[in-house]
This record gives sequence, structure tokens and C-alpha cells, in this order.
Amino acid sequence: MGMFFHSSDAPAERAADPEVRRANLSRIVRLFVPYKLRLGGVLFLIVVSAGLGVVPAFLLKRLLEAIGRNDTTSLSFSAGGIIAIAVVTGVLGVIQTLLSNQVGQRVMHDLRAAVFRHLQRLSLAFFTRTRTGEVQSRISNDIGGVQNVVTNTATSIASNVTTVAATMAGMLVLNWRLGLFAFALIPFFVLLTRRVGNERRRIAKTTQETLADISSLVQESLSVSGILLGKTMGRGDELADRFEADSLRLADLEVRQRMAGRWVMASIQTSFAIMPAAVYWFGGLALAHGSTAVSIPTLVAFTTLQTRLFFPVGSLLGVGLDVQTSLALFDRIFEYLDQPIDIEERPDALVVGQAGDVVFDGVWFRYDEDWTLQDVSFTVPAGTTTALVGETGSGKTTLGYLTARLYDTSRGRITIGGVDIRDLTFQALADLVGVVSQETYLFHESVRENLRFAKPEATDREIELAAEVARIHHVIAALPEGYDTVVGERGYRFSGGEKQRIAIARTILRNPPILVLDEATSSLDSETERLVQEALDRLSEGRTTIAIAHRLSTVRDADQIIVLDHGRTVESGRHEDLILAGGRYTALATRTDELAPAPPVLSEVPEAGAAAP
Repeated sequence: MGMFFHSSDAPAERAADPEVRRANLSRIVRLFVPYKLRLGGVLFLIVVSAGLGVVPAFLLKRLLEAIGRNDTTSLSFSAGGIIAIAVVTGVLGVIQTLLSNQVGQRVMHDLRAAVFRHLQRLSLAFFTRTRTGEVQSRISNDIGGVQNVVTNTATSIASNVTTVAATMAGMLVLNWRLGLFAFALIPFFVLLTRRVGNERRRIAKTTQETLADISSLVQESLSVSGILLGKTMGRGDELADRFEADSLRLADLEVRQRMAGRWVMASIQTSFAIMPAAVYWFGGLALAHGSTAVSIPTLVAFTTLQTRLFFPVGSLLGVGLDVQTSLALFDRIFEYLDQPIDIEERPDALVVGQAGDVVFDGVWFRYDEDWTLQDVSFTVPAGTTTALVGETGSGKTTLGYLTARLYDTSRGRITIGGVDIRDLTFQALADLVGVVSQETYLFHESVRENLRFAKPEATDREIELAAEVARIHHVIAALPEGYDTVVGERGYRFSGGEKQRIAIARTILRNPPILVLDEATSSLDSETERLVQEALDRLSEGRTTIAIAHRLSTVRDADQIIVLDHGRTVESGRHEDLILAGGRYTALATRTDELAPAPPVLSEVPEAGAAAP
């Protein structure tokens, strides 16, 4: 099972490259570019708020001097000014928070949508080699992990930097000697915090990888299929032990991440408590020596400003750690956005295709190093049925997937109506080719919505007619909720044969001119198979059908049978002709006991569509 495989460390090494890091930082900045006007408004409010925030310290100085002079007018004006500035700053803060959250949430939406849309453009090959839980973890855990940074931290950094700059300027204006004394320790703590940030970033990346493992384990082992497999194999306890081990590892990593730099942050907080006392000591010594540069009102106003400096500086140092952590998550998100799209839609692709002959012209294809298909050439005339038969792994399903362009040919081409399928838009090709796969998938929705997925505008009557053709209407109608019955995860509310017929009805509703039936009756009992085969036969009338079969009895009436062996076409013709040839097709039929093993004689060849002896 996929749950026992872990991600490679190669992406982590790539992300650690300084050039990649700079490029990723640039990409993060570009996420905010579409919202530069709102960001401009946020920055304007931040600057105004920071400037207003410095004024109360000067008003406090003036207030204390007014008290010393018994100047009630100046006292009242100063006190009123402090109150007014507090009210205005509060209102500006609310507006700033609204705008910054709007920008942040839009950026998160853009990021989520970009990842999801990019994943939709990737070929089937990516999903066959990637765990479902891994994909879900990137979208939920990783993007969720950077949400706070994107939504709040970006504006918080700007706000804190502006506040620190304005406050430091105000402190220097009040008394430059006290200001220089107060600033002396800050660079030392910045260096310490940067070192801690690198450690937290490394731990964060390991944490997200562990979360991805847990997501995959939960997704795979707690699905209906996973539960069935675990119970029938007696591996439930082992899966629980594996989950506990991953969960304990995650808990340890979380503790390490939270404790990384805790001593440094504690020392910073302690220093912020000590610094006002140090300023009072320094100013007191100056006063004791008769200095006129420092007064009691100046000293009180200065420490008031200094106190205002502590929170934004501490916040910036803490934000530095959070940003370092989030960079690791952005690295993982960008890894998915950088996944190459190996099946592209051409800029000048045709938006409407024409049904016609399906021609496989010298088709080669491989998933890895070995060729799956080698120089396959044949034509499926319009309105006829061509069956693909052969041993497991001979390339039958691959040919069907290539027809729908779930993969692209490595060499050669496939044409429909004389047009290379690569010259059609994906939508135009999807309108032409319908696929009923042996892997039947139903969404956790009602039967009606599962069928309507093929044709969103379909009426209830059209849905019911499609179900009738697929011989499933009577089953659905007999349910208490009828077509509004929720099918359950992956359709487990229905039997395998019923799910297959629902899937067939879904394709019937789409009404494509070309059908690819990948062992569409594989999950049906003999009686249901007969009914569905009749429905498929009626559906195939006047259509071009490519039927992939393992049971030869389902394709005896095909207009043409293509026999594949190790990715090559070794025989082609009608059932009777291939039996008479006594070649590979005959050997397959004999091995599956669908024909008597005796050498075929014309008078003994079963009629097309007859049951196997």
C-alpha cells in the first residue's frame, strides 16, 4: 500500500539552495501584487497610526510640565489630545485590520486555487505516483500553515517596523543620549533570533512531512477499502501502531519547534523589563550630576515611548521565527506549482472536434524506461466496434487512456476524423470521447448529482432515461429516497455491479460519439452482464466504440478485434477469422476456457454473440 512510502529528500535539498530561496521570496511578494491598491491603503493607515502613536509621549511631557507650572489650560489640552489620539488610532486600527485581512484572504484564495487548478492540469501519471494524502496535505496543512503569515504577519511586519522607526525617532528627539543607550542591546538579540529561526525552519519542514504521512495513513487506512483490507488481512493493530508512532513523532516535533528559541525569547523579554530601569538609572545619574539635558518630564515621556517600543520589537523578533517557519511551507507549496505539465493544450487548438475514424498511427508509449506500446497502428472506422484483447499488461487500457489523452503518445499520433487529438482543446476531446473505466468512482453525493456530473444541465427525465438504458433505473427507483440517495464514500452504498451500471448511465448521459469501454462489465454477474451488454450494444449503434476486454465472450460480435502482446499488435480481424487463424487469439480463448481446446473447424466455430461452451 502507498502508505508505507515516504517523500524524497530531493525537494528539501532544492529548497535549501540560496537561489531557489530568493526566487521563492520573490514569488511570495508577487502574490500580493494584484492587491497593491488595498495594500497601499493599509500602508498609509499604518504610517498615520505610527506617527500618531508617538505624539502622546510628547503630550505627556507637556502635561507633566503643565502640572509643574500649574497651567490648567495646557494640562487640559494635553490630556484631551492623548484621549483623542487614542480614539482615532483605535478606529484606524479597525479599518487597517479589515483591509489587511481582505488582502490576506484573497491571497490565500489565489494560492489554493492556483495549486488546485495546477493539479487539475497535471497528467494521470503524477497521481499514479503520488499519495492522495500527500496531495491533500499540501493543500490543507501546508497552505493552512502559511495562512496566519499571509493574512496577518505581512501587515504586522510593516506596522511594527513603522512603529519602531517612528518610536525610535521620537526617542531621539526627546533625548538622543537616552535613545542611543536604549538601542544598544537590540542588535545582539536580532542575531540570536536569526540563528534560532533557521532551526525552527528545519523542524517545521520535518513536521509538515510527518503531517503528510499521517494524512496519507488516515486517508488510505480509514477509507472503506482500507478498513476492509486491514480487517481481512488482520493488520488493524499494526496500522494503529504506525499511526501512534507517527503521531508521537509529530508531538515531539511540535514541542521542539515551540521550544526552539524559547530561552532567547525569554532573555529578550527579561531585557525589556530591565531596560526602563536602566534608563531611569542613566537619567538619574545625569540629573544627580547637574545635567540640564534631562528632566523628570523628559525621562517619564522617554520611558513611555520606550515601553511602546518593546511590543513591536518583540513582535518583529517573533515574526522572524514565524516567517522562517512559513518559508519551509511555501517551499513545499511551490514544489507542486512547479510540477511540469506534460500534457499541454496548444494555443491554436480546435474548440470543436468532428467524429470520424479513430486512427492509431505508429503509436509508441512508455511510463518508465520500458516500452508499454511499440509501433501500434490500426484504424477504428466510424460507427464500428473495435475490441482490444491480450494478456494483462499488454497495453490495452493504455491505448484507451491515450485515446482520451490522459497520457500523450511518446511517438506517433492518434487522430479522430483526420485531426490529431493534440490539436483539439481538452474540452473538445472530452466531448468526443467518453470513458467507462474498470475503476468505477462515485462521489459522496446523491445518485442524481453523480449522474448530473456528466451533464450539469440534464433534466430529471434525461437522467432517468440514461439509467433505464443502463438497466439501473429500477434499482434506484426502489430505494426509499430514489435518485436522492447518497451513494456513500466511493459508492459503497451499492454493489459493484450497480456502481458499474451507474457509471455506464453517467457516460450514456454525456452521449459522446466515441466510447472507450475499459472492461465495463467486469464487475457484473452473468445475468446483469447480459442486460448491460444489451444496453451497451444499443448505445454503440452508430457510434465508434473501443472495447477493452479480458473476457473474450464480451467482444465476439466486435467488427474488429486487435490482439496485443507485449505492447505490439500481433493479430487483427473478426472473431471467426482469428479463430480459424489458430494464432494468439485462439491461444487466449483456449486458455480462458471460452472455446473448446480442439483445433477449430469452420462448422464448429460458435456464432457471433453465442455463449461460450
